[in-house]
Amino acid sequence: MQLDDAATILSRADFFEVCDAEQRRLLAFASERKKFRPGAVIYKSGDTPEGAHVLVSGTVATTRDGGEDNPYLIHESGAVLGAMGLVVSKPRPVNLKAIDAVETLFVPRSAFMKLAQQYPDLAQRAADRIRRELTGYLGAIEQMKPRIQR
Repeated sequence: MQLDDAATILSRADFFEVCDAEQRRLLAFASERKKFRPGAVIYKSGDTPEGAHVLVSGTVATTRDGGEDNPYLIHESGAVLGAMGLVVSKPRPVNLKAIDAVETLFVPRSAFMKLAQQYPDLAQRAADRIRRELTGYLGAIEQMKPRIQR
């Protein structure tokens, strides 16, 4: 895989908007292209992440343990799968499985964290983005609370 191809993939992934072009290029250098066959498990609930995947092609399904009958499907090229794995090593909350032939770009946490240490402004932008996303998730849950408590 060409370095420029990997940098282009990262430029299409929303999360990596926190990086400038050179930072994406450095991450691309440390990243690895991975291919998964239909039905392959990309990661399981409880696995400790070593980074995050950026979907290049194919469709994946996320499920909670016991919720295999109601998967959440992701097929958008550039979707970041397990973005929190870039900054924390907490066990994954969901299973991720290839529905068809899937290709991802795996970005190691070690590379992202090294870059964040070298560029404090990048670390701040990443923290701000994560904070906004978590606030959005919590706000959505709060709005659902009255319906859930019935």
